[in-house]
Amino acid sequence: MGRLHVLSARGDMQVTWDEKKAAESDPEAIEAIREAKRIFAEERAKGGVAFKVAPGHTTERIDTFDKTAEHIVMVPKVTGGE
Repeated sequence: MGRLHVLSARGDMQVTWDEKKAAESDPEAIEAIREAKRIFAEERAKGGVAFKVAPGHTTERIDTFDKTAEHIVMVPKVTGGE
């Protein structure tokens, strides 16, 4: 099971998918991956940064969507004030 977790000041958003079901041509699983990939690309285009997180492993920054990732955390671009 994979999960895309997008952090936001308006409230966090999560999309989950089952890669095994997608490999078996399950339409809902395929659509969930498509939606997660779309959101990932949209957030990256706005300057967001993505990290692949897995228990027992070092957190890794990623630039492309990885449907095999257990957990992807997206952090929005941070802008400073004066």
